[in-house]
Amino acid sequence: MKLYEELAEWWPLVSAPADYREEADEYLRLFRSAAAGPLKNVLELGSGGGNNASHLKSEFTLTLVEPSEGMRKVSRALNPECEHLPGDMRTVRLGREFDAVFVHDAVEYMTTEADLRAALETVATHLRPGGVALVAPDATRETFAADAHIEGGDEPASPEGRARSLRYLMWTLPPEPGASFSVTHFAMLLQERDGSVRSVHDTHHCGLHSRATWLRLFQEVGLEARLEPRTLEGTQYDTFVALKRR
Repeated sequence: MKLYEELAEWWPLVSAPADYREEADEYLRLFRSAAAGPLKNVLELGSGGGNNASHLKSEFTLTLVEPSEGMRKVSRALNPECEHLPGDMRTVRLGREFDAVFVHDAVEYMTTEADLRAALETVATHLRPGGVALVAPDATRETFAADAHIEGGDEPASPEGRARSLRYLMWTLPPEPGASFSVTHFAMLLQERDGSVRSVHDTHHCGLHSRATWLRLFQEVGLEARLEPRTLEGTQYDTFVALKRR
């Protein structure tokens, strides 16, 4: 996906760290309400540009796993004190356990039930007995809504010349009948520092699984999960909180 590879350096204009404060506070509350025992060492799978980590790192010692080198570079600049490692959430094995594992919207890219189960097995493998997992997809099948919206951002002005700017249309289409994923199109306009503007089209396939499927797969990999609805900016999301059996 272009957004996470060739366009990774533009990520702070697509999604600003400051916009994650309220969301990160909610995740911190959910972690603390569910934790049994110490809650210090936390693994994030699919950590992207590190926006959530920028708010959670004051509370936890974070290990951030992300497959895209470009996105790890962005995150390292934002979170130099955190450990950054390459890895796919379906297959990565670090050989150690953590007090908690966090997976944000990168879990959306698990487009099949087999992919989702593999990711949840990775979560379980890296949790100590009694550890807590928090998985926060953008949508389950029950909360999904097709929509379109425009966002973007601007770099701070500099004396050297014009700052870069980006605007994008994010258009999420209804899933095809029987499909386990939806398709989202990004139409992006990128203004370089010399004032030139180019356009980029990027297509993302995002998994769409029912609440019952999620809860069954958690159970299969040895995690006792519950559904925790959360509301952000007037929109309801499904969040899963799970404990590893002792």
